[in-house]
Amino acid sequence: MSKEKGISRRHFLQSSALLTAGTMIPTHTLARETGKGKSGFTMWQIPSHRNTIGNSYVFRTRGGKVVVMDGGFPEEEFTLRGFLGALGNEVDAWFISHPHDDHMGALCQILKDVQDLRIRHIYHSRLTDEVTDAEPHEAKKTRAFYKLLDEGTIPVTDIQQAGHTYDFDGMQLKILSTATGLTNNAYNNNSMIMRVWDRRKAIVFLGDAGVECGDLMLRSPYRDDLNCDYLQMAHHGQQGCSEAFYRSFRFRACLWPTPMWVWNNDTGNGYNTGHLKTIETRLWMDRLGIKEHHVSVRDGLFRLD
Repeated sequence: MSKEKGISRRHFLQSSALLTAGTMIPTHTLARETGKGKSGFTMWQIPSHRNTIGNSYVFRTRGGKVVVMDGGFPEEEFTLRGFLGALGNEVDAWFISHPHDDHMGALCQILKDVQDLRIRHIYHSRLTDEVTDAEPHEAKKTRAFYKLLDEGTIPVTDIQQAGHTYDFDGMQLKILSTATGLTNNAYNNNSMIMRVWDRRKAIVFLGDAGVECGDLMLRSPYRDDLNCDYLQMAHHGQQGCSEAFYRSFRFRACLWPTPMWVWNNDTGNGYNTGHLKTIETRLWMDRLGIKEHHVSVRDGLFRLD
């Protein structure tokens, strides 16, 4: 690992503190001796510091490369800049699952004024005009994001075919599903589904995949790649994929990029009084016997080695 990209414990804890505007939050390390060899990467599930819904994951490989997945709302820009700065201020690859604000918003803000952050490559699966216009309230922001990608100097890859695998110093990232073209629940159902793994662990990221996207995934040649250790719950664990989908493959732990009001389906009137489906999804996981849950609102900054 290069000195530039290395991060001392002190610097890491300082960057963690940024996530709560000066208040330290807990970190959790799962560095189990599994006999499968050394870990190829560390992953952080980064919580929103504004109690809002969002999707933000950062990876650092054993060789010091940094990869970002999504990044959260525009308001998370400064938190993310601080975290990436503590890791060396260089991102080798940035993957965007789909262009909803809570996934691409922080990157969108950064691209308007990159400053001294170095981003080597951006990967996404571009929506068609038909899909973009299927959510009129999102279309303007999406086209503005695409304009930043098209007119910027950072190399961009538009992935329109699943199956490609990227190797980052022993961390493998495989694209299991790209933009589907579905116009029902349009942006969510066009989420890229990705699998990240090394010799120790495997993680699948569902983005905001809806029922239809999940059903297409089960009919794809990459269905078996859904089997994993850790699974990022679709659409923050509410109104995402179906129970049948979750029952169709193996996983042992859940990642929930989820604030308290979503976790408890409480939009102001108490536990499970809102219109969200989080409690139902939690019951599905109980029925599957899943005991390990990493919820951003509870864990704070969750670290997985």
